[in-house]
Amino acid sequence: MNLNFDQHTPAADERARAERQAVVRPTLEGQGVCLLSLPGLRCGGCVAKVEHTVGALPDVVSARANLTLKQLRVTLAGATDDPAPVLDALATLGHDAQLLDLDRPALTQEASSARLLRAIAVAGFGAMNIMLLSVAVWSGASGTLRDTFHMISALIALPVVAYAGQPFFSSALGALRARRLNMDVPIALAVVLALALSLFETARGGEEVFFDAAVTLLFFLLTGRYLDQLMRDRARSAVTGFAKLASKGAMLRTPDGGQVWRPVEEIVPGMMLVVAAGERLAVDARIRQGATDLDRSIVTGESMPVAAGPGCDLEAGTLNLTGEIEVEVLRPAATSFLAEMMRMLGAAESGRGGYVRIADRAARLYAPVVHLLALVTFAGWLWVTRDWQASAFVAISVLIITCPCALGLAVPVAHVVAAGRLMRDGVLMKDGAALERLAEIDRVVFDKTGTLTTGLPRVGAGPESLEERAIVRALAERSRHPAARAIATQIDAAPVKAEKVSEYPGLGVEGVVLGRRVRLGRLSWVAEIAAGLMPETGPAFAVEGQKASGFELDETLRLAAREAVADLEAAGLPVALLSGDGEARVARVAAEIGIAEVHHDATPADKVTLLEGLRDAGHRPLMVGDGLNDAAALAAAHVSMAPASASEAGRTAADFVILRDRLDAVPATVLVARATARIVRQNFALAIAYNCIAIPLAIAGLVTPLIAALAMSGSSILVIGNALRLNGRIARPTPRPEPQALMMPA
Repeated sequence: MNLNFDQHTPAADERARAERQAVVRPTLEGQGVCLLSLPGLRCGGCVAKVEHTVGALPDVVSARANLTLKQLRVTLAGATDDPAPVLDALATLGHDAQLLDLDRPALTQEASSARLLRAIAVAGFGAMNIMLLSVAVWSGASGTLRDTFHMISALIALPVVAYAGQPFFSSALGALRARRLNMDVPIALAVVLALALSLFETARGGEEVFFDAAVTLLFFLLTGRYLDQLMRDRARSAVTGFAKLASKGAMLRTPDGGQVWRPVEEIVPGMMLVVAAGERLAVDARIRQGATDLDRSIVTGESMPVAAGPGCDLEAGTLNLTGEIEVEVLRPAATSFLAEMMRMLGAAESGRGGYVRIADRAARLYAPVVHLLALVTFAGWLWVTRDWQASAFVAISVLIITCPCALGLAVPVAHVVAAGRLMRDGVLMKDGAALERLAEIDRVVFDKTGTLTTGLPRVGAGPESLEERAIVRALAERSRHPAARAIATQIDAAPVKAEKVSEYPGLGVEGVVLGRRVRLGRLSWVAEIAAGLMPETGPAFAVEGQKASGFELDETLRLAAREAVADLEAAGLPVALLSGDGEARVARVAAEIGIAEVHHDATPADKVTLLEGLRDAGHRPLMVGDGLNDAAALAAAHVSMAPASASEAGRTAADFVILRDRLDAVPATVLVARATARIVRQNFALAIAYNCIAIPLAIAGLVTPLIAALAMSGSSILVIGNALRLNGRIARPTPRPEPQALMMPA
């Protein structure tokens, strides 16, 4: 979104303000969130400076920059706050920021790719021609002939450097205008110094010039930057893939039966949309009319068509394959399942884990340290050799070779590649800090209903009275619990009108029908209002003062549940089952899957207490659960996962969302997290080793500017290439003979 601030009439100012506020999205806490594109974001130092400057503004709650996507996510104190101060602050830092629409979180397009290719071509052409002239000089040309070759080299080098060096010069000038330093300042300074030294030598008829070094230096630097950009694009390919699934609009069914196209921003809950075969759903919706086959690979990861008819809930991005359907909008595009996944992927490197904080601190020290180091090197060589040209040449090499790019990329690029890998494996990651925590876990705790078992169990016995069955359905329809949803869809009675209906997490649903209290839920809770004997197992229902009825629920294990537990224990992670269901049902599922440690009849508070007890004892548990009842437990764990079928509260509280029905995604994600931690440590080692070796060599005068350019670019590419190894095969763990027993507090 390009906003015009040149017209300063009151009407134009008000229009510009309205345009800015249109892309600010309110949160449940009453705050506002906006997304900005920052094409000039180059390194960890830039990220730290941007976050510090914007975060210090009075109306800004938080600012998180994404180096790979080149975006800044800002949380404002109020939903109606104007983001103009943020844009002004970024302008003072030399960043030409643009506001993006959060409803359609488009990615920053790297329009500089074509410009970089043109600059590489020009620099390569200039380098080849100047090198040919230099060969003649090296072969013995002297006197007037040598000076003529130097003049021709100068005529070639000046326009080549002026054009090909623009990516570095413009970035450096922007930073200097903002009275700050970035990684392009020493590069630009080195190129300009090499060119100036050469012009000086040419003007005085000197024997040695560096035109070939200046132009070839640019060629290698541009090539390294272009390769770096290509690898970044590959690293974020998962995010771009989701962006392509977002529809721009949909066909709205009008009251007279006609159809009219509406942009996705105007689609609100309750509207009726017509989705033809071959179209993707723009928003989350429920089928009201028609039947079709769907491609739900965006949710399940499986490409096999799935039959769907009236009553089926569909996610945004789902592809309608065969028949036309009419659907009712459930939620706007901004809060759709697809938008939630895109936000989670876009935030993959926004977390501030321990490694990221180390890299940020190092990047902040880079600019002043490297300039001071180059100055000291120049002064030292000048004092020893009394040759200011040779001293300047060595200082130029120091300016170029000392680059924090590899260190700044060590963590974020690994997290982005891991996010893409997990996405292809059917898992969404919220941020890199969660990935760091997942690599640290020492045990796993599973919920049962909706997690180890499928979300909708089969309903067996229940109340025989038609009146009671109608009341049960009325209560069940007001709950998000998997058992209640199963009862609501499988009870064959029309619901009655229930008043004062409330859901109590971990207990059940209560309401009033014909002046009498009715309850559906946990046995002990229903028993408080019932009379007579209670059923032994399953959810119970009772009308106040009457006999309670029980439901028999036949649960189905999720695919690969046994394999997931076996792989986790083979990886040295003890597994426990923590459920609110009765002892018999929980024990049966635990025995079938192979879990020895079982905790039953646990309320939401009990689950939180158990997890907090583990953390207080020094353990780092992973909680895998779904539903409203598990939201607090998910937040209390060291790190957490939830299936895509979980309630909105569960998905919000979880650090990872499992899109597929297979539970082997849990051990697979743990393995990716551990592999990512190894990659990050390797990247840090590579970056530190590079600087420890390269800087002393440059100070000693053993590295030319050309070699320095190659080394600097090579270090960044090496770090990114190492991170891309996460896309390869990750070996499954080998079983350990005696896995550690899981001890949980009573």
